[in-house]
Amino acid sequence: MKRSKEYIIFPLDVPTVEKAKAYVELLWESVGMFKVGLELFIRSGTTLIDFIHATAAAQVFLDLKLHDIPATVSRAMAQIADLGVKFATVHCGESRKMLEAAVTGAKGRVGVLGVTVLTSVSGEDIKAAGYQKAFYEDPARLVVERAAMARTAGCAGIVCSGREVRMIKKTFGRDFIAVTPGIRPLWEDMESNDQKRVATPAAAIENGADYLVIGRPIRDAKNPKEAARRIAEEIDSALSLDNALKFDK
Repeated sequence: MKRSKEYIIFPLDVPTVEKAKAYVELLWESVGMFKVGLELFIRSGTTLIDFIHATAAAQVFLDLKLHDIPATVSRAMAQIADLGVKFATVHCGESRKMLEAAVTGAKGRVGVLGVTVLTSVSGEDIKAAGYQKAFYEDPARLVVERAAMARTAGCAGIVCSGREVRMIKKTFGRDFIAVTPGIRPLWEDMESNDQKRVATPAAAIENGADYLVIGRPIRDAKNPKEAARRIAEEIDSALSLDNALKFDK
């Protein structure tokens, strides 16, 4: 069973490699994984990934959200697999072939996660993009459809909001990994951000999330380590409740 901190993925969404390294050194005992995204990867290349592996007892989630023709995605994922990261992302997009190519390129050496619908996207955004009424009135339907595509393609799991996790687990099983961004602890104002489909750590865990991407509540806190500890306590509470309910059954 994972410890509560191992559910936490801290995104290194900062402008400089030096700042990212400082967060790694500060938080590696408090979180289970560090997310390296496009901004930082463009600036640092593999340098930061190597630093995390050498410095921290934590894993790396490479969040590049690949989206290209299948051949290019396959070759890119093969390069990513050489980096020793735990997970890497690819947009579900329009084609199952692209997802299959990512899985082929990974060769089982990195967990491929399909990005379903970004947590910043609302029903109005989906409507404006030209999707059918059923999808923009209920974005969860689009998430499930794209998750089905990822599952069929052989992906290890998906990225989705905490609001859709329960449905994903019910539909595709506990072994299909769900990584959940848009997490806001109980003590933070959940309206003061640009993400629309958010959830608390406890709610996401209770719904079945395997990993929680938690950035601003930790990064912007006066004491980031203390913030991570408080979030771990919320996760612990949810895990204890989940285990109690299983025992009662």
